[in-house]
Amino acid sequence: MAWNQPPPGHQPGYNPAYGGQYNYGQPQGYQQHNPYGPPPPASQYPPGYPGGWGGRPDPPPGIDPVLWEWFQTVDQDRSGKITATELRQALFNNNWSQFNPETCRLMIGMFDKDQSGTIDIHEFSALWKYIQQWKQCFDSFDRDRSGTIDANELQTAFTSFGYRLSPSFCNLCVRKFDRLNVHTMKFDDFIQCCVMLKSLTDAFRKHDHQQTGTVTINYEQFLEMVLGHTLTGT
Repeated sequence: MAWNQPPPGHQPGYNPAYGGQYNYGQPQGYQQHNPYGPPPPASQYPPGYPGGWGGRPDPPPGIDPVLWEWFQTVDQDRSGKITATELRQALFNNNWSQFNPETCRLMIGMFDKDQSGTIDIHEFSALWKYIQQWKQCFDSFDRDRSGTIDANELQTAFTSFGYRLSPSFCNLCVRKFDRLNVHTMKFDDFIQCCVMLKSLTDAFRKHDHQQTGTVTINYEQFLEMVLGHTLTGT
C-alpha cells in the first residue's frame, strides 16, 4: 500500500534540523477502515433520552449512521459525551486487544475542544477519521503484515515523516512501547509513540529560535517540556 502523504501531524519540508512541519491533515488515497468492527444491536434507552425506550435517535446532520450507532453504544451513561474509559470500549488493535488507556487519554485530549475530559459526537467523528488515517499509515509500514511494527519498520515510518533519527533511538521507542516484550509495537502504541514524538518536537522547537536543532535550556525548562506533554496529551 503506497502512502501518498504523511499521516496526520506530519508534513515534510519545514527544516532540515527536524525534517518536517507538523500540521494535521488527511492523506490522499485515504480509504475508510472501521476500527470498531460490525455495529452492535440497538439497545434500549432510559426515559428522557432522545428516542425514548426501545429505539435509537436519528444521527445529527452530517454524522455517519454507523458511527452514531457506535457513539451511543459507547456512551454508557447516556450523557451525550464519552470519556477515555468509554472510548477504550470501542477501539481494538489488529489482534482484537483493546487500545491502551494512555492512547485513549491522548486522543481525547487532542479532540476535546472545551477541555472537559470528554468528547461529543462531532469530536468523536473527527477522532474516528484521525484513527482511520493512522490505520492506513500503520498498514503501509507493516511490511510483513504481522499486525505490529518493529524497529526497522518504525525507522522507515519516521524517515518518511521527515525525522532524522538513529536506529538506536527507534529501538528505544520500541522498547518503551513494547508492552508484551516481543520487540514490536501494536497499532495503538504506534499512535501514542508518534503523537509523543510530535508534541515533544513542537515543545523543543519553541526554544530553538534559530531552527538549528540545538537548544540551551535549564533543568526546570526541561521538566516543563516533558511534564507539559504528559499533562496535556497533545
